[in-house]
Amino acid sequence: MKPPVTPQPWALLRAHTAARIGLGRAGASLPTAAHLAFQEAHAAARDAVHLPLQAEPLLAGLRALSEAPLQVQSRAADRATYLQRPDLGRRLSEASAAQLAALNPPEVDLAFVLADGLSPLALQRQALPLFTALRERLVLDGRWTWAPPVLATQARVALGDEVGALLKARCVVVLIGERPGLSAPDSLGVYFSWAPRVGLTDAERNCLSNVRPEGLAPAAAAARLHGLLRQARARQLTGVGLKDEHDEPAGQAAGAAVTSAALLRLLYREGG
Repeated sequence: MKPPVTPQPWALLRAHTAARIGLGRAGASLPTAAHLAFQEAHAAARDAVHLPLQAEPLLAGLRALSEAPLQVQSRAADRATYLQRPDLGRRLSEASAAQLAALNPPEVDLAFVLADGLSPLALQRQALPLFTALRERLVLDGRWTWAPPVLATQARVALGDEVGALLKARCVVVLIGERPGLSAPDSLGVYFSWAPRVGLTDAERNCLSNVRPEGLAPAAAAARLHGLLRQARARQLTGVGLKDEHDEPAGQAAGAAVTSAALLRLLYREGG
């Protein structure tokens, strides 16, 4: 008797990737187990978008590192507005902009923005491990200054440029939840821009993507980011003119990508 599910000859490859390959088929359809797994992953991705950010654990973690974090919000008053009006997520609310402007801080090398983005879950899980590892490298380097880290809600990538400008930072680093995928609802993106200002284009910033244990682990991401920030400072630029020159053994950072943000937008159509 013919088995109800026809297996795929390359199903063994599934042990090496979270991609949906080698699922087999039942007649002209997916097997029931594969179909249910797809529905579960789709639900997890939707949940990641709408999950409210738990700000206090992140703020407490930053304080434990002897940081004095600030908290701001974009012009999008709620999640529904944020999803429907990407432009509002790219600018600080009037109150938040006034809050940062009133600080009148000294010039610093770096400003860090921890933004919920399209996956607050990713920020919740990956931001502190990445920031902690990067901070250790910056301290050991001994040549960096940075502003108090900023936790931003209902935020898009470009909001970091306004934050960086108000904090008088030479470079801004935005840790933001990426659009959830069907195998990665908790993937964090890192965008960094030299000379941040409102109106900066995607061609002028870089992105390091898929920061998560199953992709580019936070410690490895910190090492890569540190090297790129050193290059950015030496050349005083980011974007299409800055290339990743870090040599790394094949497979060490599986699933990772470092690219100009313009290319990443083209690939994902994220609308950030």
